[in-house]
Amino acid sequence: MNDFQSADMDRRRENAMAKVWGAINDHGGTTLLSTGITADDARLARAVVDAGVRMLEPNHPAIALARGLHGVKDMHNAESVRHELDLVELDRVVQGVRAVAGPDVFVTVGIPGGFTELQPVDLTERHFYNLARAGADGLHTHKASFQDLEAWVAVAHRNGLTVDAYIAHPDDRHPFGIEAATPDEVATVARRMEGLGVDMIGLMTGMSYGGADAGDIPNEIKDRLAALTGAVSVPTLAEGGINADNFQAFRGSGVNVIVVGTSFDDVARHAVAETASKYIHVNEPLVTA
Repeated sequence: MNDFQSADMDRRRENAMAKVWGAINDHGGTTLLSTGITADDARLARAVVDAGVRMLEPNHPAIALARGLHGVKDMHNAESVRHELDLVELDRVVQGVRAVAGPDVFVTVGIPGGFTELQPVDLTERHFYNLARAGADGLHTHKASFQDLEAWVAVAHRNGLTVDAYIAHPDDRHPFGIEAATPDEVATVARRMEGLGVDMIGLMTGMSYGGADAGDIPNEIKDRLAALTGAVSVPTLAEGGINADNFQAFRGSGVNVIVVGTSFDDVARHAVAETASKYIHVNEPLVTA
């Protein structure tokens, strides 16, 4: 990236964040970032955008699951092969989603190399450039160290991309961010992230691919969310296990963005299965004498 383009890329990122704040303000302080099948299938992306969604997140584990990479059938197993997804496939997905969503929807994307990696990923600055050209506004990251996150923020910003990064609990099943065991640690990590230039800061609830009891979330999560939202001025996110039964409790936490994916995946899968069964499980024709 040439130095004379740095101001242009800053402006590009500012425009992306204006989309985010616009969605937050228009939706009463808490908006929805729709992911999973609603962000990797352009048809369903169009459906949620038509319903009023203003933020989308295609990501490589969900796309690996959608493409059946190595035969994975659930998100837990998709996490183990996510790094093997071809980065060109991400460019194609982003292009398609952007084409149907239009220019005013914020699109952040998770890519190989952007999470806490168990295998090396051949990632260059050109990949960031290609994603920006494909229509991405930002990068959805789950880096587990400040060193990696700082480097990620620098290259993303050079290419006009925002960065949303996450705080995780040490006991989480998957390493989805920088660890913080207590609410005080959550606040400390969040402030340091903001100091590194992270544009949005999220908290993993520890309920990924599961969920909480209907209508409420555990007090521990409430305390961690309060620590996050009280520590920073950038938009905040909550991710993991948010569904139609408990989302209102998250809205009441002060968090700006709730991230929902598995809940949509489950609804789509069950609806398709139920409808398909109607076509093949029909009553036997009556036998007449």
